[in-house]
Amino acid sequence: MHFTEYDTRLAAYALLVADGSMLLTWFNGGPSAPPGWTLPGGGVEFDESLEDAVVREVYEETGYVVTAGAILAAHHVCVPATGGRRPMRSQRFVLAATITGGVLGTTEQGGTTDFARWVPLGEVGALPARAGIVDVALGLLER
Repeated sequence: MHFTEYDTRLAAYALLVADGSMLLTWFNGGPSAPPGWTLPGGGVEFDESLEDAVVREVYEETGYVVTAGAILAAHHVCVPATGGRRPMRSQRFVLAATITGGVLGTTEQGGTTDFARWVPLGEVGALPARAGIVDVALGLLER
């Protein structure tokens, strides 16, 4: 399919692990994804870099101030056309990040994130409602 025949969503996520736990956020659902656990992150604005998007999204969704690091993974999913919507390619990047300040607590109002929580690494893979990007992050940790 030619790139003019589908929409693209660019997203950047942070992989944050500390004291044997991974920082996850609860996504409250949307038109193409059900509610569930995901990494802090999300859509990249038109005029921002991946790094700037991670810093902004992590703060909005978790209350933490971070410094973005290297790109650890690139991953994509394709969503077929449904309900009059064009097909979409979601291009997602996972970046390393380091917490430099802030306190745990979602700061965005009326957004797609309800709360953030540190989840023990041994429990992350068993979470019944988790986005595929969480499994990408788990795969990075297994390397």
